[in-house]
Amino acid sequence: MKILVAVKRVIDYNVQIRVKEDGSGVVTDNVKMSTNPPDDNAIEEAVKIKEAGKASEVVAVSVGDEKAQETVRKALAVGADRGILIKADGVIEPLAVSKILQKVVEKEKPDLVFMGKQAIDDDCNQTGQMLAALLNWPQATFASKIDVKDKSLEVTREIDEGLETIEVNVPAIVTCDLRLNEPRYASLPNIMKAKKKPIEQILASDLGIDTKPRIEQIKVEEPPKRKAGIKVASVEELVQKLKNEAKVI
Repeated sequence: MKILVAVKRVIDYNVQIRVKEDGSGVVTDNVKMSTNPPDDNAIEEAVKIKEAGKASEVVAVSVGDEKAQETVRKALAVGADRGILIKADGVIEPLAVSKILQKVVEKEKPDLVFMGKQAIDDDCNQTGQMLAALLNWPQATFASKIDVKDKSLEVTREIDEGLETIEVNVPAIVTCDLRLNEPRYASLPNIMKAKKKPIEQILASDLGIDTKPRIEQIKVEEPPKRKAGIKVASVEELVQKLKNEAKVI
């Protein structure tokens, strides 16, 4: 079994996001970047499945500029066997990423494709579902537990009502939840070994995929500042304020 894992380079989740003065986007220059957190869970699960003897190879793939190679190297340092970088500049929307991954899947012929449930930068939660539609493969989204069987997966999903367990046939697309596992840290020896692992680089244009954005971003602005709270002396005063000032009752 071969597992392909898609990873994305995003602004680190610990960084305070700042909007550019002209409102054209967020500041990314000299800002710490890292792997999208749910993608770390996807890599960890793929490596665990390989360590359990149920997969023979884990391939990490990322779509982005030259710096996205760092994200692939991190995946290699925690256990992926080789990497693929699809080079594309600018903003790459989920549909374009899905079409690029479709080409990679057709070339690599994996049995499973793992990725995070969504990216923390655009929060779209679309790529896995779109890829499943393009490939006509079954999908299991928001996975918090995965059991690999002979020719299928039993997946526990996080849904609004609680947990849902489904079974999907292989090949399949799985998007991973943060509660799926605890991603390991890359040790220094493994980081050094990762530098020797191969990363294949492919231009998105060579795949025949149009990566031009279909959505025009007009303006980016920070959310309004929250007003300070107040204290009330009684339930009656609270009801009056909710009725007369907040207009909620």
